[in-house]
Amino acid sequence: GAKFWEVISDEHGIDPTGTYHGESDLQMERINAFYNEASGGRYVPRAILVDLEPGTMDSVRASPFGSLFRPDNFIFGQSGAGNIWAKGHY
Repeated sequence: GAKFWEVISDEHGIDPTGTYHGESDLQMERINAFYNEASGGRYVPRAILVDLEPGTMDSVRASPFGSLFRPDNFIFGQSGAGNIWAKGHY
């Protein structure tokens, strides 16, 4: 999911802080499909990141685009399922 937002941000001219630095009006077309405009002209992804494993969310937060997301849009469990399908399902 994090790589998706890096690519979309690049296509729309959004830097890791959520600021638009694009060069074309085409980049701003339909930007509301992926981003909400917050105060100060900052763009925030329209996304909720969900995982059972808290370490996955930590790696997204530590990535270059981690500050792009709202902190309350990260939802994760206390411990992962250890790649055991039944444990995650039940």
